[in-house]
Amino acid sequence: MNQPLLNESIFRDFDFLGKLVVGIGEVSEITGVPQRQIRYWEDKGVIKSVSGSTSSTRRYDYINIKKIVSIQSYQAEGFTLEAAVRKHEERYNKAEQIFRKLAARVKTSSANGLPATTEHIAVHAKQKHSRKSHKS
Repeated sequence: MNQPLLNESIFRDFDFLGKLVVGIGEVSEITGVPQRQIRYWEDKGVIKSVSGSTSSTRRYDYINIKKIVSIQSYQAEGFTLEAAVRKHEERYNKAEQIFRKLAARVKTSSANGLPATTEHIAVHAKQKHSRKSHKS
């Protein structure tokens, strides 16, 4: 079964997240951010629609939808658009640095003959998820 269990986070379904591309209308409806504001943010370079779409509808991937929600949240806390973008970028960059360090450790472990490669971890996570799915 490829669908995550209801009590599991959708954020663990990397296949789904990698394929997720949503039109501006759906993004607006789901996030509560008006289409006009989303277009404005794109025009300002804050977010970026997915290129290569044959449709004229603006479409957004997981990373940009997450950014829209993050900026919306910061603005609700009183941040200006510029400050909200800066805050989001700081958190994103910090998380990326952490994961790059983890990836480097995994590669080092692999080079030393230990079984901790990114592929091994991904396979292990899928197997663990699969076992949980079969238990229910």
